[in-house]
Amino acid sequence: MTTNYRIPQSALTVVYNRSGQVLVMQRNDDPEFWQSVTGTLEQDELPIQTSIREVLEETGIDTQKHQYQVRDCQQTNTYPIRAMWQHRYPPNTPFNTEYVFAVEVDDHHEVILTEHSAFLWLDKEQAMEKVWSDTNREAIKLFVPNVE
Repeated sequence: MTTNYRIPQSALTVVYNRSGQVLVMQRNDDPEFWQSVTGTLEQDELPIQTSIREVLEETGIDTQKHQYQVRDCQQTNTYPIRAMWQHRYPPNTPFNTEYVFAVEVDDHHEVILTEHSAFLWLDKEQAMEKVWSDTNREAIKLFVPNVE
């Protein structure tokens, strides 16, 4: 039996709109876990490609079709893989490397969830309070512009 383990690398993409509201989504497998778009790199995929693919898969927002610029924030985080997800990765893989991206979309852009239970558009401070991970909180703080 062959096990297809995940690559311990992911793309975190903070989606926000022109009004400065940040999209956060509730995970199906943990109702306390709210996050930005996140996904594992696939074989031979660059982090930017993962970001674009995951935004489309998780939200239905086609960044290429709408000509939204997915911005490489030039930030990489390393964090411990949660124990409940460890089985998804090769044995003895304690850490995940996360590449950070951000994309601004039009206000009132339709969101179609495929992998999450719910979503909210929150102001920057509320989004920072709502998301589960410290790296997600930091990405919102650093890469979502402040609205006047």
